[in-house]
Parts: sequence; structure tokens; C-alpha cells
Amino acid sequence: MAMFTVWKFDDPEGAARAAAIVKDAAAEGLVTLVDHAVVEWPEGEKHPTTHGVNDDAAKSGGWGALWGLLIGALFFIPVVGAVAGAAIGGLSRVLSDVGIKKEDLEKIKAEVVPGTSGLFLITEQGDPDRFRERLHGIKATLVSSNLSDVETRDLKEMFGG
Repeated sequence: MAMFTVWKFDDPEGAARAAAIVKDAAAEGLVTLVDHAVVEWPEGEKHPTTHGVNDDAAKSGGWGALWGLLIGALFFIPVVGAVAGAAIGGLSRVLSDVGIKKEDLEKIKAEVVPGTSGLFLITEQGDPDRFRERLHGIKATLVSSNLSDVETRDLKEMFGG
């Protein structure tokens, strides 16, 4: 089962550092990294920058559409009342099939702000104990997940949260 998670870091570079650790863990078979996106938002910038999207051309079709829709709606549309609300509402209807709710989208938008970064992951389990060791001590906040409460608790423990 694919898992969608969004992690917030309290600095613009944190998500990229964590993405490198996740990629290394994936190369060693500790987790299956289906796709990811890093959102970095330096203080004083009007919009964040994104990278890590579609490193693998074979994945670029479906996941690229997801990342473009999700990140575009969350960070690049006007943040004027009804327009932002309508965009998030429409996006939540599209993403509800994968367990991403409107509340999750609103929380992501509220948490990933200037001076922070976000790591958006689509993963499948590999060796959870060894993967947990790799992530131990990384200070991150789980902003969104399509996992059960128990799975979410375990995942937070992986990141030392």
C-alpha cells in the first residue's frame, strides 16, 4: 500500500537533507520511494521553490500531475479568501480517494510557510526497523498522512517526533 506523508522542517534546507536520507534508504531497500517532492521556502520569498519532483522519467506522468496539482494549488494560487478556499475544496475532492482530506490540505498550507520546508513523500514499506534507525533524530513535524492513527504514531516515532 502506498503511503502519502508530508513532513515540515523548521528551516528551508531541512526537507532536502531528509530527502537525501530517504533516497539512500531506498537505494538500500529499506523503503520503496515511489516519488517525492521537496518544497523549500526561504524567508522573504513570495513563493517556495520545488525540486525532487519526477527524478525518474518513468514516474513523471501520474505523480507529476499529482505534485503539480497539489503544490500549485497550495502555494501558487492567490491566497484571497474565496479563491483559495475554492481551490483547496476542489483539490480535496480530487485527492479524497487517496485519503487526503480538505483539513490535511489546509494544515499543509498553514504549516509550510516562509522560513520552512516540506517533504512530500509517496512510499511503500520495506524494512521498517532499519528505516527507522536511518531517520532517528531528524526533527520534523508530520503535517499530513493517509495512514491510520497507529501507523501515523509509528511514523512519527521514526522521525523522533
